[in-house]
Amino acid sequence: ALDPEVVSRLVGRRRGDDPISQLTPREREVLELMAEGRSNQAIADKLVVTLRAVEKHVTSIFAKLNLPASERDHRRVLAVLRYLEGS
Repeated sequence: ALDPEVVSRLVGRRRGDDPISQLTPREREVLELMAEGRSNQAIADKLVVTLRAVEKHVTSIFAKLNLPASERDHRRVLAVLRYLEGS
């Protein structure tokens, strides 16, 4: 048996360090669909939202994961890698 306080501290610490935990449930859902290789339009169709809504979620995901625009890196791939690392 584990002490509930110890478990709580461990879980709490992990959440604070994990940028994925900062995502809203909808952003997490969008990121999961990105990880499946879906395009923004496919995500919009699946979630029954507008393409613009998906684009806003993706932009928010990039910001929360600290992935600034760069000519050298593909933010979508980096976001998916961070998601997979946290899973």
